[in-house]
Amino acid sequence: MDANQIRFAVFIFIFLVMLVLESFIQRHPTVDSKKRRLTINLALTGIDILLVRFIFGAAALGAAQFSEERSWGLFNYLELTDGIEILLCIIILDLMIYIQHVVFHTIPFFWRFHVVHHSDLDLDVSSGLRFHPLEIMTSMLYKVGLVFALGPSPLAVLIFEAILNGMSQFTHSNIAMPQSLDRLLRYLVVTPDMHRIHHSVEANETNANFGFNLSIWDRIFGTYIHDAMKQQSKIIIGVNTFRTSEEVSLMKLLMMPFRRIPESYALSPEKK
Repeated sequence: MDANQIRFAVFIFIFLVMLVLESFIQRHPTVDSKKRRLTINLALTGIDILLVRFIFGAAALGAAQFSEERSWGLFNYLELTDGIEILLCIIILDLMIYIQHVVFHTIPFFWRFHVVHHSDLDLDVSSGLRFHPLEIMTSMLYKVGLVFALGPSPLAVLIFEAILNGMSQFTHSNIAMPQSLDRLLRYLVVTPDMHRIHHSVEANETNANFGFNLSIWDRIFGTYIHDAMKQQSKIIIGVNTFRTSEEVSLMKLLMMPFRRIPESYALSPEKK
């Protein structure tokens, strides 16, 4: 089994586990058809995968292999054990993904594409896959550049990618956990309750809890909110601009960045 097969197997396993758990321990009531949303979000994922494969090939993993063969990047100049290199790779890349996420909320041009992710009327495991193809392309270009600069081993990149994809599915999942467990996990990683606040229609909440994996960045940079203004089960998910199923169909999501979006949602009020 090669690296891509391993990553895909991990992705499918976590997706199915979260999907089943959402059926038994649902945290937030749904307002839209789950079947319709799953179809749209998985279709977007398919488009994203095909586009990345066509343009970037092996993408970040391929960049790591390319850098390793030519001894490019910081890690190739440092004498680090495999374990330390993997740990540093995970921490540094996670910080850079956090920064990218903040930028996508701060700069109007990037928000026009990222709003596709936030326009989901419900939040579940499939929401972690819901990104506009051009946002995915931008993210991949950014990630490839980071890999060239750092020069981590292909194994380190594979582990990071598996963690990032798995955590994206976990943090977006609609599952209920004991509050004591949620509170404990938040000291290290992002939990579904923590990230659900980020998907609130309230602008100050949308501009908080940016982390996908490690929760420390939100705490360090002052973007952490522990509780939403409303109870978790009553948080309104999405953006106020798009509130009906018809407004977030697959074709309209693909065209959303090119439509006229009110300024208050092209750039959140706190960032003006």
